[in-house]
Amino acid sequence: MSSERTDPFPDRFDVSGVTADGAAWLASAGTYPRSTLALWRERADAPVVLPCGSAFDVVSAPAVFARRMVDRLWDEGPGSGPVAAFRGRILLFAAPGTAQRLPSLLRWEEFGRTGAIPPLLCHGNGDAVTVPALLATAPPTSCDSRWLVAPDTRHPWLPGPEILLWAAVRAARAAVRISIFPPADQDAKVYDVSRRR
Repeated sequence: MSSERTDPFPDRFDVSGVTADGAAWLASAGTYPRSTLALWRERADAPVVLPCGSAFDVVSAPAVFARRMVDRLWDEGPGSGPVAAFRGRILLFAAPGTAQRLPSLLRWEEFGRTGAIPPLLCHGNGDAVTVPALLATAPPTSCDSRWLVAPDTRHPWLPGPEILLWAAVRAARAAVRISIFPPADQDAKVYDVSRRR
């Protein structure tokens, strides 16, 4: 058996990329961090429910839209904090306080427009989320939980509400519109028939 399976806290975890420092940061969100770390030492393949609001908030978005948001954060912005997939949604770990502020920023941004940004679920003080296991035990499927950007430090950078608003607006603007009609022929002659009698 490999050392990665017997010791769940080597420099890097199996496939997920969660480090010992990242696991300590996640555990710090709970009331009993040492108990959470002890559980992970015994079962590094176990997902855990952690409270939001102290170490992090979580913004949950539909998978396709969240993927666009993460792409914008990495391609055009400052990057993201930890990101996880859970039951067809993407969990973006954000700075504490984001869950309280982001909904009002989204309402302000969407004022007078159609809903190009899908509903984002914001989890903050008083909420809890299920975080993926530290070790990935099987090839990922579309509905399981796994780390996409794993925590790897005790103090990860976490985006705040303004940065997530920016990413959501950019992702909505970049949404691909699919048409059932073929593209217009660019060489076709067009006649103005509006003035004919």
